[in-house]
Amino acid sequence: MPDGAGMVKRTGGQLLADALVAQGASHVFAVPGESYLDLLDGLYARRNEIQLITCRFEAGAVHMAEAVGKMTGKPGVAAVTRGPGACHASIGVHVAMQDSTPLVLLVGQIPIEETDRETFQEVDYRRMFSPLAKWVTQIDDAKRIPEIMAHAFDVAVSGRPGPVVVAISEEMQKDAVSVPDLGIARVLPPHPAPESIPAMLEMLKKAQRPLAILGGGAMWSEEGRADIAAFLQANDIPTAVSFRRQGLFDGTSPLFAGDLGVGADAGLVQKAKEADLLLAFGTRMGEPVSQGYTLLDMAGRTPIVQVYPDQAEIGRVYRVALGITADVNRFARAIRDERVAGNWSEWRQSVRAAREAQAQAPEYEGPLNLARALQALEQVLPDDTIFTTDAGNFATWPTRFMHLKPKQEFLGPTNGAMGYGVPAAIGAAVAYPNRQVIGFVGDGGFMMTGQEIATAFHHKVAPIIMVFNNGMYGTIRMYQERVYPGRVSGTELTNPDFARFIEAFGGHGEVVEATDELVPAYKRAAASGKPAIIEVRMNPEQVTNRATIADLRAQAKK
Repeated sequence: MPDGAGMVKRTGGQLLADALVAQGASHVFAVPGESYLDLLDGLYARRNEIQLITCRFEAGAVHMAEAVGKMTGKPGVAAVTRGPGACHASIGVHVAMQDSTPLVLLVGQIPIEETDRETFQEVDYRRMFSPLAKWVTQIDDAKRIPEIMAHAFDVAVSGRPGPVVVAISEEMQKDAVSVPDLGIARVLPPHPAPESIPAMLEMLKKAQRPLAILGGGAMWSEEGRADIAAFLQANDIPTAVSFRRQGLFDGTSPLFAGDLGVGADAGLVQKAKEADLLLAFGTRMGEPVSQGYTLLDMAGRTPIVQVYPDQAEIGRVYRVALGITADVNRFARAIRDERVAGNWSEWRQSVRAAREAQAQAPEYEGPLNLARALQALEQVLPDDTIFTTDAGNFATWPTRFMHLKPKQEFLGPTNGAMGYGVPAAIGAAVAYPNRQVIGFVGDGGFMMTGQEIATAFHHKVAPIIMVFNNGMYGTIRMYQERVYPGRVSGTELTNPDFARFIEAFGGHGEVVEATDELVPAYKRAAASGKPAIIEVRMNPEQVTNRATIADLRAQAKK
């Protein structure tokens, strides 16, 4: 009923749903719980404006929301119940934090009057999530819902993007109050300081071996990527991407140098050490990019120009020669048409030659040469394919041997979270149902969150999941063989028939055991129009794309 000012009273649950719509959210990925029944009812009332995606595990739900945040640059939204639900969701929050992805997680909470009694499923979320999120808060007064939710979305996208956790107490959701909705605030992003670009261009003029490194994932818009590519191409600057950021630059370009991350090519690492100017655009220069903080001298012997929207991250580890606090897209637009009279074509060619040498498919023992199979696959995929990847040694095969095109996307967890690939593929397919989505995952990672394939069937999307099956936790086995050769402990796995697994849901299953089987298997899977699994049965001996188990044991004995 209307109050004295003419506003209709709404419950906290309705206000929360209305606030999500007001902030432009398109999906909520959720595992339902009794702690937020009123929010669920509020979402029912707005079901024509915001889609509720019912998931099977809280970690999967948050991974899906995080994938949407990566793709769109807007906060992905997830909702989970209190206690165990929040704990399951925490890994997705950690992914969003280390990947700088905007995310809003709503967590049901106990009744306020039961606080500090260790009541059923009680958790202090401020203490639990404070190391993992940009901001953690709790709403106990329904009147503050529009204010706090608007601020949560603002924090998630401001500066360095990241996750925000909002706890919603149970009885607050039932309270009926009169309060206006708050819309999206129009905030202009930070522009580069007027003197910063001339200073950078002057440094570039003096360089003989410049190397650009692009990072930041969700911070880049499609226009921003096009603008920075125009600047780099016009100035003939070799360009690498940071860990699992292949979608930021055209992998088919003669400028593309590869990815600086876990498992990076030794040739690229050496070229980065030889560079006399690093243009770090959107990357924090963290542990994977810096090869465990061994790539550079921390005192700044190699000049670094670092562009980042959060000043606190500039020079955090490595002293920079020039720090530019700016939105990367505004920076890219500002330098798009700048030209420098540099002469480093020979340097660029040598960097590219290192990349081309890395991408050459070696001869591998057995009927499956995965490198050649993946390179044949990339030739038949749509130009706007979305790739997702899990964590593990298998993930180095696509990044080493495949080359993304400008409109293709690549989503991967830079924090190394296993269990990301399948939910991320489903989240991407939900957000972009008309695009082909390919998920790469190992057998270990698939068995962590592979049940989320049920969500794909439930919401009628059809990602194709490639399961690289070698019957082990391959990354850990690699390290194990390096340190304790031959002493296999805890890394062997027993797996189901993955093709029959998907067929049990009514999906399409394929098994690939030889090089020339992958492309036909993909074509059949895509033509089926169903969620699909392509199980790629790998040679367990080939534990990495560079070494066999026998190689590792021989090296360990030296």
